[in-house]
Amino acid sequence: MSYQALYRAWRPQKFDDLVGQELVTKTLKNALITKQTSHAYLFTGPRGTGKTSAAKIFAKAINCHFQDNGEPCNECETCTSITAGRQNDVIEIDAASNNGVEEIRDIRDKVKYAPTECDYKIYIIDEVHMLSTGAFNALLKTLEEPPGNVVFILATTEPHKIPATIISRTQRFDFRRIQPAVILRRMEYIVKEKQLKYDPAALKLIAQAAEGGMRDALSILDQVMSFGNDEITLENALMVTGSVQNDELLKYLQQVTKKDTAQALETLHQILDDGKDAARFVEDLISFCRDLLLYQQMPEQIEKDELDVVNDDFRNFAQEIKPEKIYQMIDLLNEQQENMRFTAHASIYLEVLTVKLSSSQPATTAPNATAVPAPENLEPKYTVKFEDLTRQIKQLQQQVEQLQQAQSLGQTTNADQQPPQQAQAKHSQNRRGSSSTKIDLQQVYGVLGEATRDSLNEIKDVWNDLLNMLTVAQRAVMHVSSPVAASYDGVIVTFQFDFLCQRAQNDQQLEDTLENGLDRLIGRVPRLIFMPQEQWPQIRQDYLNGQKVGKKGIPDPVGKENGQAKKGSTPKKSKADPVVDEALKLFGNEIVDIKND
Repeated sequence: MSYQALYRAWRPQKFDDLVGQELVTKTLKNALITKQTSHAYLFTGPRGTGKTSAAKIFAKAINCHFQDNGEPCNECETCTSITAGRQNDVIEIDAASNNGVEEIRDIRDKVKYAPTECDYKIYIIDEVHMLSTGAFNALLKTLEEPPGNVVFILATTEPHKIPATIISRTQRFDFRRIQPAVILRRMEYIVKEKQLKYDPAALKLIAQAAEGGMRDALSILDQVMSFGNDEITLENALMVTGSVQNDELLKYLQQVTKKDTAQALETLHQILDDGKDAARFVEDLISFCRDLLLYQQMPEQIEKDELDVVNDDFRNFAQEIKPEKIYQMIDLLNEQQENMRFTAHASIYLEVLTVKLSSSQPATTAPNATAVPAPENLEPKYTVKFEDLTRQIKQLQQQVEQLQQAQSLGQTTNADQQPPQQAQAKHSQNRRGSSSTKIDLQQVYGVLGEATRDSLNEIKDVWNDLLNMLTVAQRAVMHVSSPVAASYDGVIVTFQFDFLCQRAQNDQQLEDTLENGLDRLIGRVPRLIFMPQEQWPQIRQDYLNGQKVGKKGIPDPVGKENGQAKKGSTPKKSKADPVVDEALKLFGNEIVDIKND
């Protein structure tokens, strides 16, 4: 008899042999024991985790008349014929090569015929996600209501490619990746049964390289046995898998951590000269860094789960290296691994990677991380000094404003200058508490002098439409804003938060977008004035107080700022009750009383 591959010779023949999938096997066995089997199953999971094997074991168990606790006997004619693949009532189809509508229609036509020897006719469709859309549609009705003696078992590695209408008509079982320790125990059992000598470290390496697939592990084991003439050694396993020993990985990482670039490059070249796979080397480095990081958090668990990784050198290095450095190394490894996918010169990328790892610095270190709260303890001390400095600056600005105002009014009496100075002082005091937001009172008073209720209503009606024209980032700035006063040529917009107001004032692109939107919505481009919401009541009140001053014959600073009162001119007397007129123009008839906010 010719040689048979290990994964075929040692294919599980009963549910207990299907290691690593206890949840699936227990559910299927209980369904067989209680005779509550379904008409369609969907087995999903990574390659080599036992999906097809479970389907064949289920086919034997459901047709075996001598099953024991849900397990097939594997001795009767039905079981042996299914195992040998000569049972006509168990049909295995590869959907990758039979994915057309005609093949599925053939199944649909034959499914109505009763089984010839077994109790149930079993259709095992492997890689079912490869079926075409037409084939899925042809299978749909049959899968939903097949004859009572037919069972469909669909297997796939990519369940997301299967239509939801198919998945909803099946019982889905997800096969998980098999743990390296479970794969190791299975391989030890096989080599002991074959009476072969082996190095435990070699089997551990193979279990790690299999990445959760039992079939991959047995295939690698088969290669190692062939390479070493049935001698399973660590050296042979390293040669076959292209992996790098943990000692070499540790040596390389210690060199790049100590910034010994020359030695690290020499170690890298030695690894590549030994025939190690470049992609596998990066993968091993990522896995090793992951072990270091997790060992710092839960050493007992890593020593229990990982196979031949933790030793004294590993422990010492894990205590020396900082987590921030490991984070940075993993990021660089992932980036370079992605770059290496499409290159024929992997060694160049590894050399660049070595230089980067040697020269990189962690963004933060543990001592700095613990010192973060320190600024909070110092905050009151520096806050007081900053406020004193700010107050002095504001006082100087106030004096400069008073001198400029006195000069523009043209040598008027001290009594005439006092009310405007008091008003400016109020504005300065108000602005002092508003951080660094700049407000041009001349523009604000210009809008208020011509503001009307109709103009404000016009802006409010289109405000939501205007915000919808902005980008997501611009809407994030403007979503807490609202227009509070408007004239034909200007709009005052307040913000709930001061920092968003400052950002809007400094964003010329945002202002251009708003002006373009207003041009499209209302047919003109009014000037936009941004201010914090908390300052609006005081500025509005100061403006109204200035109107009262103008009524008493004192030069109106608003009129001056609007260009209405010039040097040497005599202010005109206001008409009856101008304050009420202005209030009605600004705020409508419902404003009957003015209160200081």
